[in-house]
Amino acid sequence: MSIQGNSILYKITYGNFSSTDMWGLGCLIWEVFNGPLNQQASLKTLNKIPSQLGPLYCELVGANVGARPNPADIITRCRKLGGYFKNDLVDTLLFLEEIQIKDRNEKNRFFSNLTPHLDNFPATVCKHKILPQLINAFEYGDAGSAVLAPMFKLGNLLDEQDYQKKIVPCVVKLFSSNDRMTRSKLLQQLEYFIGHLQASTVNDQIFPQVAHGFMDTNVTIREQTVKSVIHLAPRLNYNNLNNEVLRHFARLQMKDENGGIRTNTTVCLGKIAQHLHPQIRQKVLISAFIRAMRDPFPPARNAGILALAATQQYYLLVEVSSRVLPALCQLTTDTEKIVRDSAFRTIKGFLGKLEKVSEDPSLREAMEADVHTAAPNISNAAVTWAGWAVTAVTAKFYRSQSDTDRRTYPSAASRVLSKPASLEQPSSSSISTTTSSVTSMTSLEHEDGSRGNESASDYDYEQWGDNENWGDME
Repeated sequence: MSIQGNSILYKITYGNFSSTDMWGLGCLIWEVFNGPLNQQASLKTLNKIPSQLGPLYCELVGANVGARPNPADIITRCRKLGGYFKNDLVDTLLFLEEIQIKDRNEKNRFFSNLTPHLDNFPATVCKHKILPQLINAFEYGDAGSAVLAPMFKLGNLLDEQDYQKKIVPCVVKLFSSNDRMTRSKLLQQLEYFIGHLQASTVNDQIFPQVAHGFMDTNVTIREQTVKSVIHLAPRLNYNNLNNEVLRHFARLQMKDENGGIRTNTTVCLGKIAQHLHPQIRQKVLISAFIRAMRDPFPPARNAGILALAATQQYYLLVEVSSRVLPALCQLTTDTEKIVRDSAFRTIKGFLGKLEKVSEDPSLREAMEADVHTAAPNISNAAVTWAGWAVTAVTAKFYRSQSDTDRRTYPSAASRVLSKPASLEQPSSSSISTTTSSVTSMTSLEHEDGSRGNESASDYDYEQWGDNENWGDME
C-alpha cells in the first residue's frame, strides 16, 4: 500500500521521522497473522493478533501520526518481562549475535541451558541460524565442552552429506582432546552422533581414543567409557570388540575398586553379547557372569544373575546344568533379598528350559540355535517361550555415586541396530589375537572375590532405575 501525499513533509510537520515506517511495521504485523493486506480498512480487524501485541499494534496503525512509537520504544516495551519479544528464542538469537563480546562464564551458562529449549524452536531457525553459530563458536571461540550437547542435537537436522562435512570432523578432533570435561560430554552425547559415523572412522580414529578411558584415573570417565560401548559395539570390528573391549572389561571386573563400575561392566557385557563372535561369546559369558555373582558388592551379584538370564539363548544345555545352575544355587542363601529373589526366578527359568527339552528332546536344537549363530534370531523358539528372560537385556545401568549428572541412559535394546562388523567371519590370525582377552575373562570364574570396601548400605537399590525393566522372569 502507498502513503498518499508528500510523506517527508508530512512527517516533519505532524510526526516523527519514523512514523511512516512504524505504520508499515503495523501492516507487517497484521499480514504475519492474517495474510496479505488487500485494503486499509482490514487493519481494524484485530482478532488474530496476539493480545500481547494488541495495544502496540493499535498505536502503530493509528491515525494520530505523532502518537506512533519510535523503534527504540518498541524494542524496549516488547523486551520487558511479559513482552511479546521476551522469550527463549529471541534471547537465544540475541545472545548468539553478541557472542563475541560475551565472557567465557556467560557462554558456558548459555550453552549449558540451551539444549532443553531447542525442541521449542523452529527447525529452520535451528538449522540455518543457531547451528552455524554453534559450530563457529566451537571452532574459533572459547565455548568449551558446553557447546557440544546443543551442537550434536541440532546436527541431526542436517542431511548426511552436510553432517559428514560439518560435524564429523569436529567429533574426530574432540575425541583426541585431553580435557576430561570434553571427553565426558562426548561420551554422554555419543548416542546423538554415532549413527552418522562410518565404521572405519569409529575403529581407526575414535575407538583408540575412547579406549584410554578404560584406564583413566577418574571414576566418572571410566564408568562413562564402559557405558559408551553399548553404542560403539555395533560398529566395532572383530579385533576391537572381541579382543580390546573384552580385555578391558576383564580387568575392570577383576580389579576396579569401584563397585558401580564392576556392576556396569557386567550389565554392558550382557547388552553387547549379541555382537560378540559366537566362539568368543561361548568362552567368555558364563565365566564373566559367574565371576560377577561372586562379587562382594550386592548390585554386581544381582547384575551377574540378570545378565545370565538376558543371555540364556547363548548357552548349551549341558553348560546350563553343569555350570550355570550350580552357581545360581549358591546365591539362594545370599545375604541380600534382592539377590536371592533374582536367583530363584532365574533358576526356575533355566530349570523350565531343561525340563522342556527333557520332555521333548527334539526341542534341543531350537533351544541351542543361537549358540553358534553370528546374528541371533530373537524370534526363535528358545526365546519365544522363555518370557522369564527375553526382556532382561533392557536393564538400565547402575547409577553409582560417581555419576555427576544423575541421568538415566537410554536402553540399547530399544534401538534397531544394524548388523555389526564384528559378526563377520574372522580370520584365524584374528582369533589367535583374542586368546589373551578370552583367557583373562574365563579366569574370572576361578579367582576368589576379595576386593573393595563397599557396603550395601552405602547404595540404594532404587538407583538401578526401574527394576522391572529387567523383565518378568517367572
